[in-house]
Amino acid sequence: MTASRTRVLVTGAGGPAGIAVIRSLLKRDDVEVYAADMDGWASGLYLVPESARRIVPPGRAPSFVDDVIALCAADGIGVLFSTVDVELPGLAARRDELAAVGAALAAPSHETLVTCLDKYRLAQAVDGKARIPETRLLDRDGVGADWVFPVIIKPRSGAGSRGVRLIADRAALESLGEDPSILVQENLPGEEFSVDVLAGLDGTVIAAVPRSRERVDSGVSIAGRTVRRDELSQTASDVARAIGLTGVANVQLRYSSDGVPALLEVNPRFPGAMPLTIAAGVDMPSLLLDLVLGRPVPSAVDFTELANVRYLEDVFLDPADVLVSENAAHAEGPEE
Repeated sequence: MTASRTRVLVTGAGGPAGIAVIRSLLKRDDVEVYAADMDGWASGLYLVPESARRIVPPGRAPSFVDDVIALCAADGIGVLFSTVDVELPGLAARRDELAAVGAALAAPSHETLVTCLDKYRLAQAVDGKARIPETRLLDRDGVGADWVFPVIIKPRSGAGSRGVRLIADRAALESLGEDPSILVQENLPGEEFSVDVLAGLDGTVIAAVPRSRERVDSGVSIAGRTVRRDELSQTASDVARAIGLTGVANVQLRYSSDGVPALLEVNPRFPGAMPLTIAAGVDMPSLLLDLVLGRPVPSAVDFTELANVRYLEDVFLDPADVLVSENAAHAEGPEE
């Protein structure tokens, strides 16, 4: 490795977001990309040289952060990209320890992560700064509120559409009892869009790229297009500022009954559909790397309207080259 090349570690190499980040950074000649995952069968591991493949514990494992810090120290990692929700709060809480071994964490602040991963806290943070659906806890006051039915219920925490249900009437809502880990929300009937947002380390929004999800498989967009709608970019930018975003997040919006885009949730990480945003002209992984390294980036980056469809791509290798991982048998499904 030459002195000018930065070693970057990307975790979650088995998920579409991890693969998107790895592919972006591999295009740079000033970066040496390392890839890590809990499972030796993670396809993104085999996009990098054999010497740069690493196995790590599951993100929920008590030893995960300690092991990643030790790995960064041993490998001389300069920048760490985590693409897995459950890894991020623990890593961000120990950002200073990572920095002490020379690894800068390319992720939002711990406070921002905690806010985004609690949908009730998120709604409170954004209220008054961007349109949010009416949101209450599933408690006595929440159940008794003056709802227009149907309403949505969803867990305060959790990714994707897990646990999201449409409740038809008040009797059905009252039958649920009380559970403050559940939210009751106004139903948003309009079109849904995802907006990929990049904010500088001072919180200034550099890019906000809306895209549609035309086809979705297992929660991941497999066909979509970027769209120019100023109200979507503006709403997502307002949300990013309200939560103090630095780095990359995916802001999910849906149009309300009065035609205004309103907040569904924020995923404070790279999305699986990042290749479309990159192809449309906003290479967020590469831009974020420059931000973390203190290099100049444009104050604003525009995008083109573009559509994509996805297909499977195989990586062939000698079976002896597949990394052994005790975690593989315990994998709970694809990374988010």
